[in-house]
Amino acid sequence: MGDPVRRVHRRRAERPRRVVLIADVSGSMEPYARVYLHLMRSAVRALRAEAFVFATRLTRLTRQLGMTHPDVAYRKAASAAPDWSGGTRIGTALHEFNLKWARRVLGQGAHVLLMTDGLDREDVTSLKAEMERLRRSAKRIVWLNPLLRYDGFEARASGIRVMMPFVDEFRPVHSLNSLADLAETLAEPRRDAHDPRKWLKGPHQG
Repeated sequence: MGDPVRRVHRRRAERPRRVVLIADVSGSMEPYARVYLHLMRSAVRALRAEAFVFATRLTRLTRQLGMTHPDVAYRKAASAAPDWSGGTRIGTALHEFNLKWARRVLGQGAHVLLMTDGLDREDVTSLKAEMERLRRSAKRIVWLNPLLRYDGFEARASGIRVMMPFVDEFRPVHSLNSLADLAETLAEPRRDAHDPRKWLKGPHQG
């Protein structure tokens, strides 16, 4: 008889999905820019996330936000984006992301955190096309919108309504305190309270 053999079953190592953050730093988002940069810097340093900002154009800030001192990181980030506090061209920014970066940073399905109020000044036809392209590349899209903090929020703006069908979750993030439960977003399935379709129902549905 041979010696007893102990079988060792190896488990497949599960690698966490990459996180990609895309934040609007246009004029209407100026009051929340510091909050979003704080979130992005934490994600870059802790999760090795990719970070981008936009107003009228897209700027990658992963390297700047990875710096050790937060004040230096924020100052470098602001200076790297010449359109900071400018107009809002969400469709143009997403087109640039889809064209130049999606294949490089969304490999094998990443979680995308899109931070914007959705108040686009462009024709929404291109915005719809770019959201559809992003939807095909990302595992999950979570929209962080500071306007959702208001009880009377309604999805009336055309940009908001065009984007919603392609989003998995819709969350209010407008302060450091509101970031507290954001970690659940990447770990739990979508909850109905945050389902964007909730705001597409009713008299403004189109």
